[in-house]
Amino acid sequence: MEDNYKVRVGITQGDINGIGYEVILKTLSDPRIVEICTPIVYGSPKVAAYHRKALDMPALNFNIIASAEQASDSKLNIINCIDEEVKVELSKPTPQSGEAAYLALEAAVADIERGAIDVLVTAPINKNNIQSDKFDFPGHTEYLEKRLGNGNKSLMILLNDQLRVALVTGHIPLTQVAGTITKSDIVQKLQVFNQTLKQDFGIVKPRIAVLALNPHAGDDGLLGTEEKEIIVPALKEANEAGMLCFGPYAADGFFGSEHYKRFDGVLAMYHDQGLAPFKALAMEDGVNYTAGLPVIRTSPAHGTAYDIVGENKASEESFRHALYLAVDVFGCRSRYREMHANPLRKQYFDKSGDKEVLNLHEEKGE
Repeated sequence: MEDNYKVRVGITQGDINGIGYEVILKTLSDPRIVEICTPIVYGSPKVAAYHRKALDMPALNFNIIASAEQASDSKLNIINCIDEEVKVELSKPTPQSGEAAYLALEAAVADIERGAIDVLVTAPINKNNIQSDKFDFPGHTEYLEKRLGNGNKSLMILLNDQLRVALVTGHIPLTQVAGTITKSDIVQKLQVFNQTLKQDFGIVKPRIAVLALNPHAGDDGLLGTEEKEIIVPALKEANEAGMLCFGPYAADGFFGSEHYKRFDGVLAMYHDQGLAPFKALAMEDGVNYTAGLPVIRTSPAHGTAYDIVGENKASEESFRHALYLAVDVFGCRSRYREMHANPLRKQYFDKSGDKEVLNLHEEKGE
């Protein structure tokens, strides 16, 4: 990747009745954004203008384009993806806002699939009103895994500069968690997490903490057997494969004592076990990162926040960090590919008396 290359960032509008446009507009109002990337919003110029006026924000000059190829590197670009007559109803989840969110997402995914954009940053959707015969997924993560995963399993990671939390199970009812977790699933998640920390975050030897499922890590079977029967064997297998994984740790003490600061990543067993403490610690600057996919996708760590729409109260910090992270990961992943494209042959040293002789082995696979 050339040093002066500007990453083409596809930004989806999310739910048009939520705070998506507010955080997008506030982020893009910083003139430094176009210095580090080429933003391309998938949405509607009219809806963007509606939100800008409702928020009484200064005008932003968007370059209205028909395709990503027409994007200007020095401007804010926007592609219209929806019916011009769509109705905006601030703070209300409507079928129209769900359809608008889907159309923008679908257009951006099609473009990143064909290489027209480099990374994807998604504004929040409403997981209920976006449901249709075209979108029947619990959220962005599952949809992107299906569309762009090429058979690979995705991994949801919530992160900021101090903490990275990944999940074994995602958007499923709590009653299903214990029956869903398996040894092989934990190992697979650890493999994805470990590889992501290396290739996307530049950590050579990641240290991963694994949380227990039950209170007090099961108290040696008194409060549950999942730790002894599933989690500990998974940790053993992962470590034997060369990963540095530790645990299982009881979640309450782990976060309460700030033990997470000793690790590069934390693997939680279920959604709220990992995300409740994360959002308590990092709500403002937290980012949702979808790992394990060939493409790079980030989003803010918050939702549509219907309760404050149009009041100019939404913070753009999380969305801004999501955009920065997408650009950073693109660069880190590119460097990782370059470094591992032509690995050196292994070198062996044999000692013969006082003389050290260098042998370059040509054995198969080396």
